[in-house]
Order: sequence, then C-alpha cells, then structure tokens
Amino acid sequence: MSKIIRIGTRDSELALWQAHTVEKKLNALGYATEIVAVKSTGDLILDVPLYELGITGIFTKTLDVAMIQGHVDIAVHSMKDVPTALPKGIVQAAVLERANVHDILVHKGNLDFLHDIGTIATGSLRRQAQWLNRHPNHNVTDLRGNVNTRLQKLKDNEWSGAVFAAAGLERINLLPENHLELDWMIPAPAQGAMLVVAMENDSYCLEAVSKLNHAESELCTRIERQFLRTLEGGCTAPIGALATSEDGEIRFEGVLLSIDGKERIHIEKVMHKGQDAITFGNDCANEVLANGGAELMKKIRTELNT
Repeated sequence: MSKIIRIGTRDSELALWQAHTVEKKLNALGYATEIVAVKSTGDLILDVPLYELGITGIFTKTLDVAMIQGHVDIAVHSMKDVPTALPKGIVQAAVLERANVHDILVHKGNLDFLHDIGTIATGSLRRQAQWLNRHPNHNVTDLRGNVNTRLQKLKDNEWSGAVFAAAGLERINLLPENHLELDWMIPAPAQGAMLVVAMENDSYCLEAVSKLNHAESELCTRIERQFLRTLEGGCTAPIGALATSEDGEIRFEGVLLSIDGKERIHIEKVMHKGQDAITFGNDCANEVLANGGAELMKKIRTELNT
C-alpha cells in the first residue's frame, strides 16, 4: 500500500519551514507528500497572554482535530508547544534531530539596561520568571504572535529587548545581529526539537515517519517532558528543563519558579546511560516537589485561577 501523506502544519513561516523539512526528508525516502496548512487559535488570539486563555495545547489543538477528522495524516510541531498528554488516538511518531536549545535576547544594540532598569517582552511565563529572578528591577511585558510579528513589535515599541528561542530564528534566517545568548536561562522542555505525530492506527504513516526519528533527541526530550508532566499536572507554570547526552552520561538540569521569579527551585543530576532512563525525569520532578515544589505549584495554580 502507498498513499500521499498529508502533512498538517500551522501557517506561520516557521511552522511551514518545519513541515517542508519533514516533507523533504520523507520525499528523499520515496514517500509522496502534501502540505496542509491551518491557522491555530493561538495564532488568531494575540491580545491575551497564553496562560490566560486556559487552553492546553493552544497551538496544536486545531491540528489534532484535523487529524482525528481525517483531513491530515501527520502533523509537525515545535515540540515545546505540544502538551505532554496527547489526545486519544494520536501518538508520537518521531523526534527529529534537535537544533539549538537556547533562548536569546534580541535587543536594540545597547545593553546598558542589563545593569539598570529595562523592559523585556516575552509571552512565556518561564522566560518571564527566569528574567525577573535575574533582573528583579526590570519590567516584563507580554509579547504574542509568530516570530515575524514579534520581531516587528519589538521594533515598533520602546522595549529594551525581547526573548526568543534561538532555533526558530535560525531556521528561517531571521537571527538579528543584535542578540545575546542567554546561557543561564534553562529552556522549555523539548525546546529546539521538532515532533511529528500520527494516528496510532495508521501503520503506513507510523512506519514512514519512524525513519526520521533521532534516538538521542527522542531520549533527552522524553526525560524533559516527563519532568514537566510530573510537576505541572496540566497547569501552566514557569518550568525549564534540559537533558543532554555526553560521554556516556545524561546530564539533567531543571527549574521551577514562582510567576514573579522570587522563588526558584533548581535541580541538577547525572545518570549513566546504562541505567534505566524510564523514570529519570519523573524522579527529578519528585525531588523538586519534595523540596518545596508542591507548595509552589499550589501557589502558581491559585495565582493563575484568580
């Protein structure tokens, strides 16, 4: 059996780049493909912070529905946008080799504000909390929209700078000269990775897409997402996680912060690759919960629901 694999994607420049990347890889393996672009709720509602919308998977939900209704066969996502619990019937089919994991600050060319007062734009609670933890005298303001829209908003406003994922800007050649890598900021779980999902009963697409899987990226992102899932329990929270594979070891660094950045619970652990990695992310999360994380998560839920 052979068929045209319909690839679902958001219609932003970055999302289309990701979808076309998957398409080229599948075409190179001899599979026929077609791109199907849709607009997500997250792309349509730009004047409300993401956490206030109260929708899990706001950038993926529209594509989930399209897959379940049979309009597309697979979907390509920035993995950090995908909820840790996938909808019934949809499964992870492949994680592509991971790109740059870091966050960067895009600024106006003058960094004096880092030692003074400034206003930083970001739509991410994680970035907001980590920035305020490091720069408590700064202000943060919400920034929504696709990469192009956010860069334009930065130009049009008097903000000192805005925080972006390096991978997104690099992928579509929009990385400005005026940027600073934030190597101290722990990225979102699975940042820099692309995820392909498919229907669990679609053996043809599952077999095709599985050939794109990068084992090391899949392992590291699984650990990070396990950490996220155990901590958050379905609640949006300022959580960062990064697992890296090096010299036979998996190194993990995770963080949970209060929304205002004043409280910070940090963890670093190393696991030998020969050990069982199945529960590594979960174990790290449970350690954070035991060290004050459970109370902090309660506080975060209360703040977000008021």
